[in-house]
Amino acid sequence: MKKSIYSIMVLVCICATVSVLLALTNSITAPIIKKNEQKNANAALLEVYPDGGSFEQMNIKSYTLPSTVTEAYSAEKGGYVIKLETSGYSSGMVIMCAVSEDGKVVGTKIIASAETPSIGGAAADKFAPALVGKEIGDIDSVDTISGATKTTAAYRSAVKDALNASVILGGGSVDIRTEEEIFNDNLDAALPRAEGKFNKHFFVEVVEGVDAIYVAENNTGAVCIIGEQFIGVDANNEVLTECSDADAQNVKNAMTTIKATTTTELDLTAYEGLPSQLISAERTETGNYIIEIKGAGYGIVGGDEYHPASGEYIYIDVSLTPDGKVIDCMTISQAETDGIGSACADEKFYGQFDGKTEETYNDIDAISGATMTTDGYKKAISRAFECVKIFEGGNV
Repeated sequence: MKKSIYSIMVLVCICATVSVLLALTNSITAPIIKKNEQKNANAALLEVYPDGGSFEQMNIKSYTLPSTVTEAYSAEKGGYVIKLETSGYSSGMVIMCAVSEDGKVVGTKIIASAETPSIGGAAADKFAPALVGKEIGDIDSVDTISGATKTTAAYRSAVKDALNASVILGGGSVDIRTEEEIFNDNLDAALPRAEGKFNKHFFVEVVEGVDAIYVAENNTGAVCIIGEQFIGVDANNEVLTECSDADAQNVKNAMTTIKATTTTELDLTAYEGLPSQLISAERTETGNYIIEIKGAGYGIVGGDEYHPASGEYIYIDVSLTPDGKVIDCMTISQAETDGIGSACADEKFYGQFDGKTEETYNDIDAISGATMTTDGYKKAISRAFECVKIFEGGNV
């Protein structure tokens, strides 16, 4: 018993000693690391804005700036240098960006990064000069670099934040919300009773005059999107948002259609020649098909030391008319490379298949830097067309 107590006491002492040593080491190294980072930052001020004169650090707490902004300096000759921290392929990418008084990028530099030096790091060095002289409206026109899409996309986004921050620091007003935040705010404004919780409706019937429908999770109604309009409708199909009579009627017709839709699951064993990638299929009363199918993207056929394959398929829902026209398409799940192939879960990508046929489904914009993901997705859509032919009794 005494021996056990002695062993425990020795272990406790060792742990306490290690903790003290770690704390002591951190207290010594942390200031050094901070000092070196500050030294790099000071040198970067002149490097990104050599004609800026002297610089004065600003108190950014009194401004509402993009979340990536960590420091800001006003330049003697006008303009600002903004320090930002963002995540490329890895977290902790620190960027200095100089903005002239007339709102143009003077220079940029990464002063700290955990990106792969030979890939993301090298690409960022090549990417930086392309940003010089650009205004806020020009930044998106600077293409990311293939093979380092996530690094260069994060770099580009951070520079946009710097340009917006310079406007705010100069007393101007900028909407710094992300596209997603703006979209969600529009949904909330159209139907506040939904309390900010919506599910995108997956169309299985052709609906005229309405681009998209978001249904409230608490069943209090929905928001129909027509162009740039967000039109709220309650659970009884009463339109709550002021709009034209034609749009109000389109909304009511759309809501009536989706509420009346019923489906029947198909027995796949009753058909021959169906692709093995088909998971399930349903048919609506009007004869349309809802197909769940999987595609082999980068997660299945790709993989190297930097981006190991996940071993997971891309799971897709696609609805089609009996004559083979896509009504709606949606990515259900995927495990493609984050920030690259994962864009297949973005509606900007999969929404391109809406309205496509077997003759036109290839006419879509590929995901930059994700050829395997794009090709695997298109192959899955191709197989969905095959399934409809078989269900309709035709030849594949």
